[in-house]
Amino acid sequence: MNSTLCVWLAAGLLLSAAPSPVPVQSQEDMAAMMAKARQFTAVGENHKRLTRFLGEWSTETRMFMGDKAGAPEMGKASFRWKLEGRWLESEWAGNMMGRPVRGAMWIGHDNFKMSYVMTTVNDVDTAMNHAEGDLTQDGKSLLMYGTLDEYLTGEHDKMVKYAWRFLSEDKLVLEVHDLPIGETNTKVVEITYNRVK
Repeated sequence: MNSTLCVWLAAGLLLSAAPSPVPVQSQEDMAAMMAKARQFTAVGENHKRLTRFLGEWSTETRMFMGDKAGAPEMGKASFRWKLEGRWLESEWAGNMMGRPVRGAMWIGHDNFKMSYVMTTVNDVDTAMNHAEGDLTQDGKSLLMYGTLDEYLTGEHDKMVKYAWRFLSEDKLVLEVHDLPIGETNTKVVEITYNRVK
């Protein structure tokens, strides 16, 4: 079998495996599809609500064991637009259990999921953690759920809740809850953000 025939056969296989385009019957169908696309791709009110994060913040982090809070550890964080009006990026630095730590976070609103989404990384481990969720009805909290792997205990995909509390224009609190602990005293980390500018 010559090489030209092989190339044509491979191309044919690839094309037969490719997804078929959505058939468009008329200009009205195309207009409806484009309107649907705009609905899921446009910046809206949910994205505007993210502006409350913008700025420079001092942070105070506490670890929790049951209902006992550890000593506060100080740090700093900044939030800015990564992609204007769509995606926020945060860089932060501080200490955790006496050890310096730095990290980054991205937050946005996914119109198709109809949820806020968040991704976090840090320089203490090699994990990239994801969460998604929604504002409470009163708009005073953003509750997000995700999973993480606990390498010290061997647990994979442990359920975690992230609760952003909007106390004022100049004060935010992020709570991290370890849900497999049970129904009470699930908070393991609390970070208080105070606006610097």
